Amino acid sequence: MSELQELQKSIAEELKALNDRIDCALKSPNILLNSIIGNYLSVRGKQVRPIVVMLSAKIASGHVNTKAIEGGAAVELLHNASLIHDDVVDDSKERRGRKTVNALWDNHIAVLVGDYFTTTALNCAIGTNELKIIDSICRLGQKLSLGELDQIHNARCNLLSEEAYMQVIERKTASLFVACAEIGCNAVGASEDTIKKLSDFALLLGLCFQIRDDIFDYFTSDGNTVGKPTGNDLREGKVTLPLIHVLLQKALPDNDKMLKLCSADQLSEPEIETLIEYAKNNGGIDYAREKMKELQNAAEKILNTFPESAAREQMRHLLSYVVTRSY
Repeated sequence: MSELQELQKSIAEELKALNDRIDCALKSPNILLNSIIGNYLSVRGKQVRPIVVMLSAKIASGHVNTKAIEGGAAVELLHNASLIHDDVVDDSKERRGRKTVNALWDNHIAVLVGDYFTTTALNCAIGTNELKIIDSICRLGQKLSLGELDQIHNARCNLLSEEAYMQVIERKTASLFVACAEIGCNAVGASEDTIKKLSDFALLLGLCFQIRDDIFDYFTSDGNTVGKPTGNDLREGKVTLPLIHVLLQKALPDNDKMLKLCSADQLSEPEIETLIEYAKNNGGIDYAREKMKELQNAAEKILNTFPESAAREQMRHLLSYVVTRSY
C-alpha cells in the first residue's frame, strides 16, 4: 500500500463524508448536467488537497468537524472547476487517463460545467458560516485566475526566468494548498500562529507538488502514469523549471539555438523531443529535484515546530509522497 493509500485509509470516514457532501451539493434538475457530473466524478483523483484540510484541522485541534468537511468540499470543487476550465484554455483532450469534459461534449458546455462547480464551491463555503473560510475560497479563485493569466503572458512574451516560473506555480498550484491549510485551521478555530505556520508549510508542499508534476512531462508515457501525454507542456507553450534552468545556462552548447527554438509559436514533435532531451542531458531534471529537496527540507522544519502527533506524521508522509510519487 502506497503512502497516499495509507493516508486515505487513515481518514477514510472524513473523505467519505466530504465526497458525499460534494455529490449532494452538485445535484441538479438538469439531466445533461447530472450525466456530465456523474461521468466526471467516476474518477475522483488523488484528493490531496482535502487531505491537507483534514490534517491541518487535526494538527491544530486534534479533530475534524463539519466546517472542515464543508470547507474541504468547497476547495475540492473549486479545484475541479479550475481543471475543467484549464482543459478548455489548453484545448486538452485527456486528464487522469480519460477524455476531458470539453473532449466528450464541447468547450461551451465545459465552461458552463466549470462555472457550476465554481458556484457550488461558493455555496459550500457559505455553508460553513465562517467568514474566514469564505474569504479563503474567494481569494483562491482570484489567485488561480492570475496564475493562468501569468502563464499565458509569460508564454506570449517568451519570459524565461525561475522567478517568473515560481510566481506562476505559487498562484496556480500552491495557492490551493495554502487555502486548504487556512480552511482546516479556521474550521476549528486555530490560533493565528498555527494558521501562519501551516499555511507556510502548505505553500512549500504545493510548490513541490507542481515541480514534481512538471518533471513527469520530460519522460515517456511508459515511465509516467499521470494521465497526460509526455511533452504536453511544451505543446501548450509552457516552459517549466527543468528546461528554464538549462536555457539560462548561456555557456552550454547550442544554447542560442535552443532559445530560438523555444520561442517558436508552435513546435513540431521532433522539436519538442529535442528540447526535452536538451533539458535532461544538461542537468535540468537534477536541478528541479534539488529545488524540490530544498523546499521539502524547509517544510519539514515547519512541521517539527508542532507537538508530536499522528496527524503531524501523516502530514510528513503526505509531503514525502508528493516529492517521490510516480503518478
